[in-house]
Amino acid sequence: MTLMEDAKKGLITPQILEVAKKEGIDPDLMCSCIAKGIIVIPDNPARESIPIGIGRYMSTKVNTNIGTSRDYINVQEEIEKARIAEKFGADALMDLSTGGDLDSVRSMIMKAVHITIGSVPIYQAAASRKAVVDMTSDDMFNAVRKHAKDGVDFVTVHAGVNLNSLEWIKKGGRITEVVSRGGAFTLAWMLHNQEDNPFYTEYDYLLEIAYEHDMAVSLGDGMRPGCIHDASDGAMFTEIVTLGELVQRARTANVQSFVEGPGHVPVNEIGTCVKTMKSLCHDAPVYLLGPLVTDIAPGYDHITGAIGGTLAGMYGADFLCMTTPSEHLALPTVDDIREGVIVTKIAAHAADITKEGQKERARAMDDRMSHARHRFDWEEQYRLAIDGERARTIRESRVISSDTCSMCGDLCALKIVKEALSKEK
Repeated sequence: MTLMEDAKKGLITPQILEVAKKEGIDPDLMCSCIAKGIIVIPDNPARESIPIGIGRYMSTKVNTNIGTSRDYINVQEEIEKARIAEKFGADALMDLSTGGDLDSVRSMIMKAVHITIGSVPIYQAAASRKAVVDMTSDDMFNAVRKHAKDGVDFVTVHAGVNLNSLEWIKKGGRITEVVSRGGAFTLAWMLHNQEDNPFYTEYDYLLEIAYEHDMAVSLGDGMRPGCIHDASDGAMFTEIVTLGELVQRARTANVQSFVEGPGHVPVNEIGTCVKTMKSLCHDAPVYLLGPLVTDIAPGYDHITGAIGGTLAGMYGADFLCMTTPSEHLALPTVDDIREGVIVTKIAAHAADITKEGQKERARAMDDRMSHARHRFDWEEQYRLAIDGERARTIRESRVISSDTCSMCGDLCALKIVKEALSKEK
């Protein structure tokens, strides 16, 4: 049976117990939410990993994208990126490799870390042919099955990209028609073959594979807006309506699913975007890339994404895909991955301070830091910090003449008031 089937029968599995304890919620409540599909634990039994909960009452999770490209194939560097992502708190990792021996790359990455792993099988299906449009529906489903057998915990499939989506793109109006690589592969295939998307027309077969391997399905956002101009348009929302239908079919098939979203969204539209996705997709967990809140910050898109991610999390997004300083520019380096993970962890925690089921725990973490600062307990501050290594390096690289920091020294406000109050007593 799948985890969702167990939950529908009221069976509290070891994964449910472990995640409930980590998240500080009642296991029975968690079991009920998994049965309804509003919490997902992607955990393929073919591979041992640290289970995570994504969805209602859960802390906001962070995903890291890594992977080779056809222009740059360095598997050891991708493995180092995976390890850095895990070290600095990423909850999940997606292998988006398109260059080299994809089976070998995926296997080595999966062995290098213990966190949840996702993938996009259509990349491998496309790589099996000379041209993207030459892949067959068998290639697509065989890739899904292969990734499932290998132990991938969730796969992104762009099953919501269909002929309706294509019509919206043909109408024009977008500056950047399609920026999702999987969405672009699918649309190009549809145009060339004059057929609808196999992942949409044969969705039940996809669910059979996912069910057989108890693998979660991440319903990809092939129509996500790639710039602020294109945000919240008909193509995006048409796909979301379709994804809502696919969520219901997955739940009926006892397959866990969550829904991916944009993309580039102006700040004032983020709340509407997330709430609409939640409503149309029946409260399925929402997984967002960013969202990026402006298009004019290349080199700093980890920050534009974190700004959007914080707001999205506050409005109910459950899973944030980090962006790096290399977004829109280049394949990220190991340092880019480290910085992207940390900035997105900050965004996720900032969102958790506002979230039902998590705000007490999140605020308690901030309170512990505040008490440590009040005591000038630097070791505790380093321990509590999202990036304690950097905090230590910054402080200790300056001349320190007291137990305060070098910004104020003996003129530290905390120190002055503490001494004044002590004398008063």
